Amino acid sequence: MSIELARKVADAILFEGYVLYPYRASAQKNQARWQFGVLAPPGSDEPAYSQTECLVEGGDQVEIVLRFLQVQTRSGEQPWDEGVLREVSAHVPLADVEGELVHSFAFDGGIDVENKVIRQRRPLRGSISVLTTPLEGPYGLTRVRARVTNESHAESLVRPQLLRHSLVAAHSLLTVTGGSFVSMLEPPEWAGPAVSGCVNQHTWPVLVGAGRTDVMLSSPIILYDYPEIAPESAGDMCDATEMDEMLVLRTLTLTEREKAEARATDERAAGIIDQVDAMPAEMLDRLHGAIRYLRKVRQPGPVGVAFSPETGLPTGETPAVPWWDPGADQSVSPSTDQVRIAGGQAARGSQVRLHPRTRGTDAQDMFLRDRIATVQAVLSDVDGDTHLAVTLDDDLAADLQSWYGRYLYFLPTELELVVQA
Repeated sequence: MSIELARKVADAILFEGYVLYPYRASAQKNQARWQFGVLAPPGSDEPAYSQTECLVEGGDQVEIVLRFLQVQTRSGEQPWDEGVLREVSAHVPLADVEGELVHSFAFDGGIDVENKVIRQRRPLRGSISVLTTPLEGPYGLTRVRARVTNESHAESLVRPQLLRHSLVAAHSLLTVTGGSFVSMLEPPEWAGPAVSGCVNQHTWPVLVGAGRTDVMLSSPIILYDYPEIAPESAGDMCDATEMDEMLVLRTLTLTEREKAEARATDERAAGIIDQVDAMPAEMLDRLHGAIRYLRKVRQPGPVGVAFSPETGLPTGETPAVPWWDPGADQSVSPSTDQVRIAGGQAARGSQVRLHPRTRGTDAQDMFLRDRIATVQAVLSDVDGDTHLAVTLDDDLAADLQSWYGRYLYFLPTELELVVQA
């Protein structure tokens, strides 16, 4: 059950961006496909390898299943690049292994002709090299390094052609026999130093399987431990990072001509169109939202005790002020505090000239330099640093921004007091 759940999540990654709404080959967004997990031939601008390092506690052997799409070019009335699922398995013992184990693989090119439609694949070559290293200490940990490399040859090509020589949407499923993987995101305290010593490149290993620790998915997309497909999802829309309801509703707006073009684009696109056309109303209702949990409800109080509708507390009681609320610290007063800046003391209502530092973190800084603004509050953060919240004097929406509490924030060293003539 654990590996099957892992495969469902892995399939969502495998076909992420395979074909996007409106599911037609002519759509602009379908001209630049496959942005995740592309391992290109050596010498290109894209990586030729990925490296997964993870920790195993105990165990006899690890199985690594590399999964990716091999691109095949379809020519005919509707040219299109299709993806063919490929899987490569490697079994690696965790004891009595010296050096790196290399598992080479190859998929030959070929040409298929069917009803005047020609499909062509280029040959692919690659390897999975695995190194297991027992770690010193009482915990019985072994570091497993799996490096996937594309060893195909390709001349300097533009990206659409380069993809035909690449491992596309490459990811790995790792399973351990007789042991367990250590979470790379939330390791136990005793495993923290060993986890920090692992190096993962172009991939992100997470645990999969509803609390189990014998399966790990090494994904090209950043995930949390135990990712899962939402139970309300009716099927793969090839865009698992978006909302199914939005995609379904947009697909329902396609004209019959657009749907026909989508069906001719790819079998998966045709499946999405057919799935949406046949979706019953109750299935569509399920996509609208789901309650995952409920907060606790206050128990009824004694008869005759009045409760405040604003706080939900008995009349006369005041709720605790959260630590981050300015009201929690009576030593500060954003509306009356003053702070020293160039030219004098600044407080609420002071006019200041902006001199944002060139930090490279905000492209808007260049547009704010030497502008005049009014201080709305003097604030202190939890680290003890002081910031001034300001609104621009020449901003026609300054009053609205102030009403919403949307300010620009600057350090005292970035402001200069404007002395009134």
